[in-house]
Parts: sequence; C-alpha cells; structure tokens
Amino acid sequence: MKNIFILSAVLLATACTNDTKVKGVKDSVEVTQPKATVEKKTTSTTSSTNSSVDGTTETTTTKKTNTGWSKTAKGAVIGGVVGAGTGAVVNKKNRAAGAVVGGVVGAGTGAIIGNELDKKDGRH
Repeated sequence: MKNIFILSAVLLATACTNDTKVKGVKDSVEVTQPKATVEKKTTSTTSSTNSSVDGTTETTTTKKTNTGWSKTAKGAVIGGVVGAGTGAVVNKKNRAAGAVVGGVVGAGTGAIIGNELDKKDGRH
C-alpha cells in the first residue's frame, strides 16, 4: 500500500512539470468555432463636396443593403395570381374552386422557379 502512494506521488509530480522541450504538447487548448458567413449585396454611393475656402475635398460613402423581395417571394405571388386567373377561366362550372386550385399550383410553381433563381444569384 505504501508503494502505491509513492508511485502515485511520483507520477503526479512528473505530470505537473511544465517542460517546454516536449514536442506536440501545448499548454493551452484553443477552441475555434466555425464562423457563419453572411453575404449581403451592397451598393455604395459616393458623394464629393468641394470646399472653396481651403481647396479640400470630402468624400462620404454610404452603403445600402438589398432588403427587397426575394425572387422566391415574387415568383410565388406572380404564379399565384396567374394561376388563380387561369383556374377561374378553365373551370367554368365552379370558378372559385378553379381559382383556388390554380392559385395554389401557380404559387408553388412560381416559388420553385424563384428559389432556383435565388440560388443562382447567391441569395441563399
């Protein structure tokens, strides 16, 4: 039993040394998290102001982000309207049901096409 205590004390003492000559061992652990990349389309507007007093020029740059409708949303709305109109014209017995079915099918088709265009433009 005495030998176990001595052995554990020796192991503990050797494990706690800070020997920098040992290769492959780091004193600290670095934890890196993957960074999420968000790309925003920006347009910059530059305006120049000339000062007649001292002859200097000031330049101001402002950035605007593209916050309009996505092509997916536009496609869904346009497809829904066109589909509802087509469905109402095609189904002469029950125009409301035709408009609903045509609107749903048109909106779905327009959203799929718009989503593909958004992917191509890098909006997603």
